[in-house]
Formats: sequence, C-alpha cells, structure tokens
Amino acid sequence: MTEAVRTREEIEAEIAAARQRLAASVTQLVNQVHPKAIVANTVADARTFAKGTFDQARAQVVDERGSLRLDRAALLAAAAGGAVAFVLIVRSLLNRR
Repeated sequence: MTEAVRTREEIEAEIAAARQRLAASVTQLVNQVHPKAIVANTVADARTFAKGTFDQARAQVVDERGSLRLDRAALLAAAAGGAVAFVLIVRSLLNRR
C-alpha cells in the first residue's frame, strides 16, 4: 500500500475546510442552546401538541363532513353538567361547616 504524498497546499486546504466545518458546528450549537431558541422551540412544540390535542377532541364530536355528532355532544354536555353539579355539591357541603 502506497501512501499518496500530499502537498503543503492540500494539507492547508484540508485544515481550512475542517476549521470551517468546526466553526459552523459551533455556531449551530450556540444557536440551539440560546435561550431565545429554546423558548421558540418550546413554544412551537406546545403549539403542535395543542393543535394535535384539539384536532383529536374535535374529531370526537364532529364527523368527516363537519356536522356535529349529537350522541357525542350530548355525552359531553352531560359530563360537563355532572362536573358542575359535583363542584356545586362539594361547595355547598364545605360552606355548611
């Protein structure tokens, strides 16, 4: 196996290219850990999560045509009414003390 003899210019060019790659990597790392970037990424993740959750919840009460599923809406209304009744009952029990 014969090693290719590199010229000084080739070695310097490789070093310069490696230096540029390293500088780009450091810049990218600094941009990723910058507080504003972290906040922006967190906000984007939260928006994506909220949109996905909203779409899933909407799919439970609205069908493919966009019309309301009355059976599911009635269950949702009953659950909300039950929650309100529970809070009111607990509140009245606590006020008696």
